[in-house]
Amino acid sequence: MTHQPSRRTFLSKTTKLLFTPVILSGSFPVFAWSNDTYSTRAIDLMKQATVIDMLGLLTLNFPLMEKWSAHPELFTAADFEKYKSSGINIFHIAVGTGGPDAWNETRDFVGGWNTFLAGNDQYFMRIDSAGDLDRVKSSGKIGILIGVQNSEHFRTAEDVTKFYNWGQRVSQLTYNTRNMIGNGSTERRDEGLSDFGVSIVQKMNEVGMIVDVSHCGDKTSLDAFEVSKKPVLVTHSNARALNPGHPRCKPDEVIRKVGETGSVMGITGVRMFVKGAEPTTLEDALNHFDYVAKMIGIEHVGVGSDIDLDGYDDMPPELNKQLRAGYKGSYGFREKIDIDTIAHPKRMFDLTEGLIKRGYTNDQILGVLGGNFKRVMKVVFG
Repeated sequence: MTHQPSRRTFLSKTTKLLFTPVILSGSFPVFAWSNDTYSTRAIDLMKQATVIDMLGLLTLNFPLMEKWSAHPELFTAADFEKYKSSGINIFHIAVGTGGPDAWNETRDFVGGWNTFLAGNDQYFMRIDSAGDLDRVKSSGKIGILIGVQNSEHFRTAEDVTKFYNWGQRVSQLTYNTRNMIGNGSTERRDEGLSDFGVSIVQKMNEVGMIVDVSHCGDKTSLDAFEVSKKPVLVTHSNARALNPGHPRCKPDEVIRKVGETGSVMGITGVRMFVKGAEPTTLEDALNHFDYVAKMIGIEHVGVGSDIDLDGYDDMPPELNKQLRAGYKGSYGFREKIDIDTIAHPKRMFDLTEGLIKRGYTNDQILGVLGGNFKRVMKVVFG
């Protein structure tokens, strides 16, 4: 969902990981500021996994992110501890750009991230290659995968190469609306990929940039799977069969293509993408993991939270109002946007516990936490 860079107030709670926890009935406390405990199995799985959130921002407070980009030294060790203790090893930090100045806006977005990462290389590393995916866990750093939730900045196929050279590794073909490539999920009609769109997908395959169709219309998504010679990712979406009529969820036809092409679909916990009515809980979100797994196999399922570590509902009222105004009524906003139990810095631990309770094996859970996306990204990167 993440779009315009002006969303929320950053909550800077210190979240120190306890490396010598006290055992409480077979469970451990993980965060110093929380009394919640997690099973030893869940903690061990988080320690083993290369945990990847295929749509996870450092902050939805974009003015703060711009400040950090302009002055990387303002990002402190205490700031870093929050991300480190979350257990997430790689954040895909894509936002939506677009409009008449899409090229310049996206260049500045990518450039800002490069400045931030260069100024904080003791904390972060940019994920550029298959080798980076292998080494990020042992490095002790947080991996940043630079992506964009639109491809409107590609004026020609050669722009794909240019932005790849600047560090972009993921590009969603469209946001919710139509561009020269194809159609977004909330457009009234979807004619699929244009000839220009086909050339963009082909160039992305050539350079090793990931094609993402999370916000694309159904026909545009299917066309991308047909045209691409490499796996096409759905980084953050859900199953429409469990949430009928919602444009940001994928129909079975698209989900089957994920399986047939050896790709991965990331499940999001955004409330209105999970379920169209209340109550909406973690169990409802886990139903989407189960649904996709039963249809195409758990090896094709991952996580794409579509939030920062704190979620949308902590936004000041005026920013929340602006956010909601930026989308069509088909998004179905309700009082809350987040599911409380997975809209906080420890959400991956809660998801892991949920997957354990659903009966998945350790290897299957390790795949969902990041192994599945890692496998497919290696194929695309080459």
